[in-house]
Amino acid sequence: MSKFQIVVPGLLLLSSPVFAQGEPLDDAAGESGLIIVTAARAPITSDQIASSVTVLDKPAIDASQAIIISDVLVRATGVTLTRNGGYGTATGVRIRGAESDQTVVVIDGVKLNDPSSTGGGYNFANLFVGDTAQIEILRGPQSILWGSQAIGGVVNIVTASPEKSLEGSFDVEAGSRQTFSARAGIGGVTGPVTWRLAGNAFTTDGISALSPRVGGVEPDRYTDVGGNGRVNVDLGGGAGLDLRGYYGRGRVEIDSTTRDTLDYSTTEDMLGYSAISVPLLDGRWRNRLAISATQTDRDSFGPTRARPQSLAAHGTNRRYEYQGGFAITQGWDATFGLEREESRLRTYNLPASLTAVIPTPTRGSARLDSLYGQLIAQVIDPLTITAGVRHDDHDRFGGNTVFGGGAILSLFNGNSLIRGNYAEGFKAPTLYQLQSEYGNAALKPETSEGWEAGLEQRLFDRAVTLSATYYARDAENLIVFYSCSGAPAGLCLQPGSATIGRSGYYDNVSRTRTQGVELGGSVDVAGFALSGNYSWIDAEDRSPGATLGKKLRRLPRNTANGSIGYAFGFGLSLAAAVRWSGKAFENAANTQILDDYTLIDLRAALKAGDGLEIYARAENLFDEYYETARNYNTLGRSIHVGLRGRF
Repeated sequence: MSKFQIVVPGLLLLSSPVFAQGEPLDDAAGESGLIIVTAARAPITSDQIASSVTVLDKPAIDASQAIIISDVLVRATGVTLTRNGGYGTATGVRIRGAESDQTVVVIDGVKLNDPSSTGGGYNFANLFVGDTAQIEILRGPQSILWGSQAIGGVVNIVTASPEKSLEGSFDVEAGSRQTFSARAGIGGVTGPVTWRLAGNAFTTDGISALSPRVGGVEPDRYTDVGGNGRVNVDLGGGAGLDLRGYYGRGRVEIDSTTRDTLDYSTTEDMLGYSAISVPLLDGRWRNRLAISATQTDRDSFGPTRARPQSLAAHGTNRRYEYQGGFAITQGWDATFGLEREESRLRTYNLPASLTAVIPTPTRGSARLDSLYGQLIAQVIDPLTITAGVRHDDHDRFGGNTVFGGGAILSLFNGNSLIRGNYAEGFKAPTLYQLQSEYGNAALKPETSEGWEAGLEQRLFDRAVTLSATYYARDAENLIVFYSCSGAPAGLCLQPGSATIGRSGYYDNVSRTRTQGVELGGSVDVAGFALSGNYSWIDAEDRSPGATLGKKLRRLPRNTANGSIGYAFGFGLSLAAAVRWSGKAFENAANTQILDDYTLIDLRAALKAGDGLEIYARAENLFDEYYETARNYNTLGRSIHVGLRGRF
């Protein structure tokens, strides 16, 4: 009998996106009145949200003891993860089977992506928990409010904001493989000014990124430093000034797909945001003007090359936003806005020989103008409906319009919730896909249509919560890369040339169909907590050709998570968590299999004084070997001990 057969069945009787004690994930609908930002780009209560959302507050994040955001997300309903090795290696997070670059990542309301990367998505490798106070995971197409890339969903990360005149926090821990992590934050409220500064550092000797089963031996080190800050100034009359910044820099050693190497890469992320908010008409009309900028620099090096640097990639985004909100009447609220996004890339692929001529860099730029509006209306006391529309105008491919709408019925004092939602999403072609040497200027945006229906029941004064959701999504015009061979013709010719060929090109040719079921449940009584979730994701390639009907690569059809824990009255908390992933396919032809696996973790925490806590965890307790990407290694058994303080 496997470890999965021993541990999981009892947990799945109460499967939920809520993890208690060691891994507490709180479903938004599980607590009436919980404030969510992602779903409406403004504060809104959970019982008004028609689509599925999971929320993790600060106590839940602390209890998880996770160091990086992706390790928290992977235990949430409908979320899967792919990582090419240990900490710091390329990490993709997929929501409901959508590709990682079809997920929008937001820090404090600022949308992140990397315009210099092939797919334009965000690499979660260097995103640490740090000063995070809340994480919101919105599932399903969300392009009405969040624009391009929101086909799978949105991950919104909210950093801490102080409430006292002076307050701070710290976490420091050490563990297996010479791993050390530390973070600290301090802030306060002084008159009209609220401020917060935080920083974090991480280092590990790591594991070989290449699997030991194909010869990986040498450990690959990873280091990272980062920080964030925010200042809010109350200008009086409800008006305010908001300034935020974020910085992170990581260095990770990497391997090829066939052998250990001394190669390494660095990534530097910067974010800046400034906004002014002005309410009018006694606060009924809310206005916010904002400017934000992000920059990502990626460099790759091979120390054994004559010219060590092999890649230099630079991507920037600048966004100008107006967002308005209007309280029409009691229970009726509109959100609307205008946005302009300007993105640029510059990449060099540098030859190894010092005598070779450095090629002209690949450069690209694009502008995206957007107009959106959404109405949330409580038409009758138990029924709230949502409807919205968005139009985007891209200076390369033209216009695109998406629609969406849903409803939530709240019965029996909010203890019974019935949700239904329809939404459309799109993803603009990336600068690399449009304007690199493999580019295709005629590309159209990737598009999706999806719907979901779900219900949730709260019992025994909300000590027990049960939920179930079914969803389906069709995606079309997906962009894929084609290799060229033989005599050049058509798109295998370099743009503007009738004779010169190229090795490949991008084109809109793929489509997928995804459906799924999400089950959840939790029990929380007198310090005892039991919870879990189960996700069935059936994602097929619907493109004509040899792969028609095949399952999407690296996407397990079945996943489950569970947790059981108890908090003693004298300050000790104990918990065990399990994560199971069914088998997946490595390749589009479905001939290479990634085996299923089961991971079991233990958590413990003990209050050691006013605001102090000692904690420890054992991850992958039974040292299970598994792969999320073929021939890439994963972390085995790991032991960590730490101390945290809150004052």
